[in-house]
Amino acid sequence: MAQTILVTGGAGYIGSHTVLQLLLGGFRAVVVDNLDNSSEISIHRVKKLAAEFGDNLLFHKLDLRDKPALEQLFASTNFDAVIHFAGLKAVGESVQKPLLYFDNNLIGTITLLEVMAAHGCKKLVFSSSATVYGWPKEVPCTEEFPLCATNPYGRTKLFIEDICRDIHRSDSEWKIVLLRYFNPVGAHPSGYIGEDPRGIPNNLMPFVQQVAVGRRPALTVFGSDYSTKDGTGVRDYIHVVDLADGHIAALHKLLNSEIGCEVYNLGTGKGTSVLEMVAAFEKASGKKIPLVMDGRRPGDAEIVYASTTKAEKELNWKAKYGISEMCRDQWNWASKNPYGYESSPTTD
Repeated sequence: MAQTILVTGGAGYIGSHTVLQLLLGGFRAVVVDNLDNSSEISIHRVKKLAAEFGDNLLFHKLDLRDKPALEQLFASTNFDAVIHFAGLKAVGESVQKPLLYFDNNLIGTITLLEVMAAHGCKKLVFSSSATVYGWPKEVPCTEEFPLCATNPYGRTKLFIEDICRDIHRSDSEWKIVLLRYFNPVGAHPSGYIGEDPRGIPNNLMPFVQQVAVGRRPALTVFGSDYSTKDGTGVRDYIHVVDLADGHIAALHKLLNSEIGCEVYNLGTGKGTSVLEMVAAFEKASGKKIPLVMDGRRPGDAEIVYASTTKAEKELNWKAKYGISEMCRDQWNWASKNPYGYESSPTTD
């Protein structure tokens, strides 16, 4: 009998790619998502991409803060583990609307953990973020680095990590893997699923993509006077399919070994500057990306990239794709879906 995994936020960017890898790996997946920043179309497309495994996917439109609905779901389905992606994720918005972020991300997670415990499901993979390292004093970032969130979004990730560590200390039956992602980019090679942010994108690649398809006139580069090779910020970009495979590796670790509450970085271990990424995208797409140089954004770190030794050793996982593949797949998705999952322009 296939194991059944609950995936919260499974209609989103990383969630949808992970659900596809779960199905292809022989798991049954039940997705819950409130569709606040995602589209149900992604679920239908994952079903199609999974071919004969598509029947092992169920979707429920549900907000994690709706405890009775979540209780009902757990009462009717026996879950082997939960992968928890659901959450608001825009740094800038979190600074403007901290209560929205605390309510959605923290209350949603606490409700989920309460219902999981009540139904004896105590295996969790949580999507944390490299934002918990704040402004690291050195690189690469190892899992032992001091933690320091510098904005409300990052604080929600760090609070949830702490909650997970505390519940494991209080009850050793809990098995939890915390995954700290660096900068996910790219799309499934089919070009059928990808990142489709609502409104103005927060991250580099969706912005670059919208310029390439003519939705925006130019890319604004924040900060060109950092002490880096070309003055622009350096990040660890990771292909979303590599990231999805990292979740499958974490899940196997949870299901097949003795583990307490462990944390792993998921990145490539290589730093790439904004201008290097833009050049790689121009090469992949054949499009020129006009740039507007602007000042540094408050709260942006200069150089952040991962140490991936622990994940390689303990999860037996390593990123396979480089920035040329990331840009190739990003452009393939963008050119096939210039307006994301909506087939025609919508007002941003």
